[in-house]
Amino acid sequence: MSVDEDDSEMDFSEDDCGYEDYYNTAEDCDVEQIDLYKTDPEYFAFECLNVEQVERLLNESVEMLSNNLQITPSLAKMLLHNHEWGCLTITAEYRRDAGRLLVTSCVKPPVPPDTSNSSSSVGMRISCPVCVSSILWDKFSSLCCGHSFCNMCWAMHFEVQITAGISTGISCMAKGCEVLAPEDFVLTLLTKPQLRDKYQQFAFKDYVKSHPQLRFCPGPNCQVVLRSKEPKAKRAICSYCKTMFCFRCGGDYHAPTDCNTIRKWLTKCADDSETANYISAHTKDCPRCHICIEKNGGCNHMQCYNCKHDFCWMCLGDWKCHGSEYYECSRYKENPNIANESAHAQAREALKKYLHYYERWENHCKSLRLEEQTLTKIKSRINIKVMNSSGTWIDWQYLMDAAALLAKCRYTLQYTYPYAYYMEPGPRKELFEYQQAQLEAEIENLSWKIERAESTDRGELENQIDIAEKRRTTLLKDFLEV
Repeated sequence: MSVDEDDSEMDFSEDDCGYEDYYNTAEDCDVEQIDLYKTDPEYFAFECLNVEQVERLLNESVEMLSNNLQITPSLAKMLLHNHEWGCLTITAEYRRDAGRLLVTSCVKPPVPPDTSNSSSSVGMRISCPVCVSSILWDKFSSLCCGHSFCNMCWAMHFEVQITAGISTGISCMAKGCEVLAPEDFVLTLLTKPQLRDKYQQFAFKDYVKSHPQLRFCPGPNCQVVLRSKEPKAKRAICSYCKTMFCFRCGGDYHAPTDCNTIRKWLTKCADDSETANYISAHTKDCPRCHICIEKNGGCNHMQCYNCKHDFCWMCLGDWKCHGSEYYECSRYKENPNIANESAHAQAREALKKYLHYYERWENHCKSLRLEEQTLTKIKSRINIKVMNSSGTWIDWQYLMDAAALLAKCRYTLQYTYPYAYYMEPGPRKELFEYQQAQLEAEIENLSWKIERAESTDRGELENQIDIAEKRRTTLLKDFLEV
């Protein structure tokens, strides 16, 4: 989660503090780049392209297919768009059955009305099926289906479709006809410059979306297109706007959860409104003195300000019981006899299970936001120390590194809960929950030390950074599915 807080006192930009930047630091070194495939389970190769570069890339494929099959560029572009830009696949299919490929691709050059007797067709008028006007035959056009309409009606049809956001999907006007209009056919009959520009913009977006190696950056107002020759459900970061997302689905990055699972999870979270009341409370009672406590930091290791009792915010258990051996409160204990219970009991158990995972998912999301505030405080304290000649920014950079690594680890931990929710019980789930618990324990230790950075030894904090990142990497190596 990137840092949204702005500190006007410093030259330290918010982009320098987010976990996206921590991801990037490992990729800026050319020496380490060689081993990233082995050392970083999230790494995969991609490049960021501007619009001109993408158009050049697409046009190269169009030109190649057009030359290979001796067809028009417009037809080649339609074939590529409808076959996910697989030039070799199209060429092989074309040579097997050219006629079938052309029909299934819904493209052929426009066919004019029958003019075999040219002397008798001069000045001939025919009726347009749409506007029912009597118009000269040479003012008509048709697609490969043979349905002829006057050019004015075609232009009006295109205008309506483009206004609705349709470009490559514009079909013939005849009822039930699914033949598509190729690009040159549309541009020949479309006369309004603004509509022509809009059509080409929409078509460009369609071409990019249909290309398996290309993905638009989802960042606001960002025109960058990312390309990877091996598209996977891995972390991609736009070099322009620094937006981090999953390359395969284009949504928020969600490792180790796969694209289909996170889609189901987010849909379920949006539909299950009963969770709103359950998690709405921002306060809990101290389990020892019962005084009301509000969580004001990202760490789940709480200490009551009244009685100094240390407990876990999630399960309210004694913190001493959490330790590093096993972080039990992250694990949901299934009821082994639930299959024999009534339908009402099963529904109640299902809700209980969902709320267990949802509360932890939501808690880590809130912790990320709270830790942004902690990061802002750290920056402010460092700034004061630097102003008082107590070291330089480089001397205190380890605190910024610790905060960035904490955000990176907590973000991964947050997305382990949808993964665990949908996992079937068994040895693999037990291993996953064990590693999840180990990661969570180290994250809470790191968070506790960062919130008390003034009294934390630098060597101890740097050691905790290393342990937490190793736990995160181990989990991803074992469970990140691409």
